[in-house]
Amino acid sequence: MYVAVKGGERAIDNAHAWLAEERRGDPSVAELSVAQIREQLTLAVNRVMAEGSLYDADLAALAIKQSRGDLIEAIFLIRAYRTTLPRFGGSEPIDTEGMTCDRRVSATFKDAPGGQVLGPTFDYTHRLLDFKLAADGEVGEVPTAEHADGSTPHIMSFLDREDLLQSEPAGDETPPDLTRTPLELPADRALRLQALTRGDEGFLLGMAYSTQRGYARNHAFVAELRIGAVAVELDIPELGFAVEIGEITVTECETVNQFQGSKTEPPQFTRGYGLVFGMSERKAISMALVDRALRWEELGEDNVGAPAQNEEFVLYHSDNIKATGFLEHIKLPHYVDFQSELELIRKLRREAQASSCDTTAGASGGSLSAKMKTEAAE
Repeated sequence: MYVAVKGGERAIDNAHAWLAEERRGDPSVAELSVAQIREQLTLAVNRVMAEGSLYDADLAALAIKQSRGDLIEAIFLIRAYRTTLPRFGGSEPIDTEGMTCDRRVSATFKDAPGGQVLGPTFDYTHRLLDFKLAADGEVGEVPTAEHADGSTPHIMSFLDREDLLQSEPAGDETPPDLTRTPLELPADRALRLQALTRGDEGFLLGMAYSTQRGYARNHAFVAELRIGAVAVELDIPELGFAVEIGEITVTECETVNQFQGSKTEPPQFTRGYGLVFGMSERKAISMALVDRALRWEELGEDNVGAPAQNEEFVLYHSDNIKATGFLEHIKLPHYVDFQSELELIRKLRREAQASSCDTTAGASGGSLSAKMKTEAAE
């Protein structure tokens, strides 16, 4: 990661002071609290937690406040803070079938077992500005979500029963942790999913959109999109079993894609998968579409040269912190580099001008000689 070089200490201190003043804004307006950001800018908080790889709403809200609402800067702050935290163990894989769903929809089955739960969504709003919000008043009474007891089976499991879905056996080995080890290519699917879940939402949205427009032959249906709370369990060696240590909210998306089959596989459906911290359904759907596009080699499909099929392109460019660091470092001092290039350009121009003058002189001399010969002949 590129960071600012030390230099001009007094100017830097003044820049920091000015930044703090700009962050605060008009002192006559009440200061925005971390609690307000956490409770009322939930989707921004969720994005920072997801792409920062740290599930802590208070810290994410603090990072958003500190960064003046720049979510990429907030993600950078969270990732930097995350590196200072001790690690005392790894949790068990979460069981999303036991999720307490706030939202659960399917675009493939109308009468899905367990029912469709619209939940809090912008899908059916008219996208008109609500000026009641500007009046600092409550818009209306918030309905209470009703949760069904027991587990909510995944819709894809019903396709699996008819052997219409490609089987995906779970691996026995614990996948490498991308937050602790650098990304290496080629990456297996588990590592790719880690990179995608902390990748930039806008970048993944663009990649997913490209697959829908034909750049990957990837026509997907949302088999299921669910948002809700799941238990996190930690294995305690001294006890010999796992204990629940808390709950987190996640968004899970499974897409279903038609697959024509191969030499070894019959025609069937395949899936794309997305899982993200918090309520981040646009990110989860995008992740599922890109995940499916990246599986072309595994499924024996043709690579049509689509950007979303290029593992190196997608995984190396989806990390907004790396991208931001490399992009923004060019605004830092590059005086020596530029001076060397400036001198090189001046030298090349001098050589080009000298070459041009020599050519012109030769052409002029040739013309004079021809004129003298003509006069002598006359």
